[in-house]
Amino acid sequence: MTAAAKMTTITPAMLREKRLPHEPGVYIMKDAGGRIIYIGKAKDLAKRVGSYFAKRHELAGDAKTARLVGEVADIEFVVVDNETEAFLLEANLIRRYRPEFNIELKDNNRYSYLKITDEPFPRLLVARRNRAGQFQGPKGSVYGPFVRGSSKYLTIGLLRKLFKVRVCNRLPKTPCLQYFIKNCDAPCVAKVTQERYMQGIESLREILEGKSTIDRFAQEMEAEMKRASDVGDYERAKEIRDTLWRLQDLRVRQKMDRAPGKNPDEEYIGIARDIRKGVAHVMSLKRTHGVISDRKKFQFDLVGDNSLSTFLLQYYSSAPTIPYAIYTSEEPESKKVLEVLLGKLSGHQVKITEARGSGGERQELMGLIMRNLAMYVERGYAPAVVELKKALALPVMPDTIDCFDVSNLGTQIAVGACVRFVGGRPYKQGYRKFKIQGMTGQQNDFAMIAELVRRRYSFSPPSADGGGSGGGGGDVPDLVLIDGGRGQLGAAVAALRALGFSGVACAGLAKENEEVYLPGRTEPVTLPRSHAGLRMLQHARDEAHRFGLAYNRQLRKIGSSSSSSSSPPTVATTTGGPTRR
Repeated sequence: MTAAAKMTTITPAMLREKRLPHEPGVYIMKDAGGRIIYIGKAKDLAKRVGSYFAKRHELAGDAKTARLVGEVADIEFVVVDNETEAFLLEANLIRRYRPEFNIELKDNNRYSYLKITDEPFPRLLVARRNRAGQFQGPKGSVYGPFVRGSSKYLTIGLLRKLFKVRVCNRLPKTPCLQYFIKNCDAPCVAKVTQERYMQGIESLREILEGKSTIDRFAQEMEAEMKRASDVGDYERAKEIRDTLWRLQDLRVRQKMDRAPGKNPDEEYIGIARDIRKGVAHVMSLKRTHGVISDRKKFQFDLVGDNSLSTFLLQYYSSAPTIPYAIYTSEEPESKKVLEVLLGKLSGHQVKITEARGSGGERQELMGLIMRNLAMYVERGYAPAVVELKKALALPVMPDTIDCFDVSNLGTQIAVGACVRFVGGRPYKQGYRKFKIQGMTGQQNDFAMIAELVRRRYSFSPPSADGGGSGGGGGDVPDLVLIDGGRGQLGAAVAALRALGFSGVACAGLAKENEEVYLPGRTEPVTLPRSHAGLRMLQHARDEAHRFGLAYNRQLRKIGSSSSSSSSPPTVATTTGGPTRR
């Protein structure tokens, strides 16, 4: 890693001083206190880290990533040989340090690490960590992470039985039940010497460190059993025989669990992103023998490199088992690398398939997951907002809507109004009123709408995808609504494109039949009069008309007063509600 230096703000110049290489690796972001707050992977460290601090990223409207970047005071990195190593190192470091902005699953610690305690007669424990990533409990050597159900992992209970490791917190004065059922040699009452006890601990340590295997341990036990029998130590030979039987029983059960023909488990994982709130919702359904046997729900912030791929690796690194077949709602990034990593963790081949295009029962099951996820997303929005999104097939929830209306005062003066609705209700701080500047003596509704849209958003930076960030401030909304039909809508869309906002949803509401016009559609959308979404649009349109008419009357009053005093009126070209532009 590079040497860490305390900083208050990361700048492009500081990044150049870091000399991040154009190689794969893992980057580690720290705050001013030196605390690790985010860990990410990259095919090209210099490009990925630089993208966080480039000007276009600062304008992307991603509030959560902006907050992350605002807290970064130092960056370290580790270069690796390939993308697979970057994936694995990122996952291990996230489990170790548990940064605030990374994906964290509630069961991340479950049976992931094992500890052999530093005691005269050591114990084998599950090693658990606190929020700072430090292992708790008695001192000892920690091993892992291990994945339950894989060919490289034995449950802690079976390991204790296999190596006859004591389970008592303190050595009792009399043997406990574990001694009588042959799971412990009772070091508490000197039924076994410390030397003999430590032989089992050292064999266990070698297996946990990867220096030996269960198969090699079995061979050594068989050889020791033969030596004990040859010298007439039949009691010791019987103990070893019982251990080998126990081990054989374990291996048979593991083999049955892993056999492809006997393990029909498959898991379905869907993801739904609430772009506006910067949150991803994930649901998994596990199916065993054709029956749904388990369901889990997660969510994580869409910050930095947090993605479906990152989630899958974190999820299966601590899952009880890893199925042979994983069906997803979309193809995860670096799918082949992910399949290799999951295969190494599980000890068998893992295949990831996009279920949406597979047809039949699998596609139907994924559809069920996505419908459930849609309901989780919808819970955070007003019913009218949800209904409108569905009816108009909008890309995002139209939680923030700006509605434009033109109000004429003859052919000499025209004014415009823009009202903002947030969550289906008026948001007065977002109201704006304008005196049209382009009047030429002839009324041109299209040109006036274009002018209003251009002036309203001329100071709002576009995001990387050409959309706005929503919200209740002075930024671009989720939906721009125009009081008018196809012509007025076309003028507004052209103005938005000229400003770089090609991704902002637009609609026109024609008053005559209350039809909704959408860009790229030849026919308008007709909604029932009782439709909650239509009523919200009508409310916004009527409010824009009221606000514009009030400004119109204000100018008329000023003009009348000025004429009577023979002095020209003085009117600001752009005024607003509580917030002036």
